[in-house]
Amino acid sequence: MKLLVVDDEKVLVKGLKFNLEQEGYTVDVCYDGATAVEMARMGQYDLILMDLMMPGKDGLTASKEIREVSNIPIIMLTARDEERDKLLGFEYGADDYITKPYNILELKARVRALLRRASITPPPEEEPARKLTMGGITLDFDRRSAFLDGREVNLTVKEFELISLLMRNEGKVFSRENLLDIIWGHDYYGEERTVDVHVRRLREKIERNPAHPEHLVTKWGVGYFFRK
Repeated sequence: MKLLVVDDEKVLVKGLKFNLEQEGYTVDVCYDGATAVEMARMGQYDLILMDLMMPGKDGLTASKEIREVSNIPIIMLTARDEERDKLLGFEYGADDYITKPYNILELKARVRALLRRASITPPPEEEPARKLTMGGITLDFDRRSAFLDGREVNLTVKEFELISLLMRNEGKVFSRENLLDIIWGHDYYGEERTVDVHVRRLREKIERNPAHPEHLVTKWGVGYFFRK
């Protein structure tokens, strides 16, 4: 597995690179957002760890630009611990968020978990259909790709998991709490608004008119469901 670490704190980057290489990962590094975008476009990375606050192009802007060309998993690293900053990170395409100073064991666990989620294909007994099509939306589970009217749309790991769950359970309403438990895991302590951010991003990608969604529907006071 090949990782990219992006942070302007060179001492921190050196330590993080060492610890991740001890886990068997190949690790490239850079120190600003502009370089990160170029390396992400040119390199074959499995995951990016990126600082939020950097001079020049910050982590949010870099993440947004990377999302335009790739669905590579991104973990945002930041000294900010406010919930609105986490939600902003998700809005710009991050898949996970770790606050500095972090425990290196927790960071390694988050990296492993996100890489596992990005690479796992459900076994045949759980997902016999390798493709699923509803309302012009097609999911290809082997490629972990999504298409709208035959045109591929670029989804993050969490976005793909979310739309997969809802489409496989067409018509079933999931509360925000249910979705947090299933998609983000029982040990995730973020706010339920995280779900709303991802639903809004999904609608912008898979709905013909995101302002009036026909498939990814809100059940007011309850949660969300998929409608054909």
